[in-house]
Amino acid sequence: MNRHLSAALLSLTVMVSVPAAAQEPPPPGASPRVDAIRKAGVLRVGVLANLPWLAENTKSDGGEAWSGPAWLLTKEYARALGVKIQPVLVSHETKVPVLASNQVDLSITPLAETPERLKAIDFVIYSATSVCMFGRADNAKFNQSKTVDDLNRPDITIAYFIGGGEEGWVKERFPKAKLRGVTNSGATAPVEEVMSRRADAAPINRVPYVGMAKKVKGLGVLPSANDCQGSMEKAAPVGIGVDKNQAVFTNWLRAVATRMKPQLDADERVIIEKL
Repeated sequence: MNRHLSAALLSLTVMVSVPAAAQEPPPPGASPRVDAIRKAGVLRVGVLANLPWLAENTKSDGGEAWSGPAWLLTKEYARALGVKIQPVLVSHETKVPVLASNQVDLSITPLAETPERLKAIDFVIYSATSVCMFGRADNAKFNQSKTVDDLNRPDITIAYFIGGGEEGWVKERFPKAKLRGVTNSGATAPVEEVMSRRADAAPINRVPYVGMAKKVKGLGVLPSANDCQGSMEKAAPVGIGVDKNQAVFTNWLRAVATRMKPQLDADERVIIEKL
C-alpha cells in the first residue's frame, strides 16, 4: 500500500483533535466558493446512489429523498452555512467533470480516491472500500488460517470471477495459491465454488459480505475482526469530491467530516446491516 493511501486510511481510524475554529464555516471573503453558496442560498451537490454511502429513497412515503453517510455530512454542511441542499443528478461519466464545469459545489456520490482522480479534484475522505476473503467455516484449510497471508500457500485454491475487479489483485496477492477463474453468473462473489468445495476461499467486497453471510450459513471470513469491516485488503479511500484550488473551503469540509466520523461510521453500518 503506498504512503498516500496509508495516510488517508489512517485518518479513518485515528480521530485527531480538530480545533473548534476549524469547524466554523469560513467567514465572508475567505472563500469565494462559500460566498457564492451563501449568496445563492443553496449547496449544489452531485448525487448518484452508491450503497452504503448514499442511498436514494424511491418510495412515496414522505421521507427524505436521500440518506446515508454522504447525505448526513452534506446536511451538516448546509446547516452550518445556513443554506438549502440542491441535489443535481449525475452519471458515472459526469460525477467528476461536473466539479470543474461548476455545475455543482460538491460531488457527494461516493468516489473512490485514485491517482487519476487526484489530478482533477480534491477529496474529503470519510470511509473506505476494501476486500475480504471468505470460505466454509468447516473447511479445515480455511478455518486453520488466521490471516489473509495464511491463504497464500500451494494447498489452497482461491476462486475469482474472470474479468472481475478482484482478478488482478488475487493474482498478485496469492502467487503461491492455486487460482480458479470462473465466469460470473450474476452473483456477488463465487460463493458456489466455495460451498461446493471446488475452492477453499474467494474474495468479496466488505460491504456485500454482511448480507451474503446472513443468506449463506456456515461461512468464515478473513480478516475476522469486526465481521471483515475493518479489512485493509485492496483498500481505497472513499469520499466527497471537491474542485481543486479551494484550500479554505476544502479544509473546512474535512474538519467537519473528521468531527462527524463516529456518526458517519454508525450510519454506514446501519445501512450495511439492511443490505
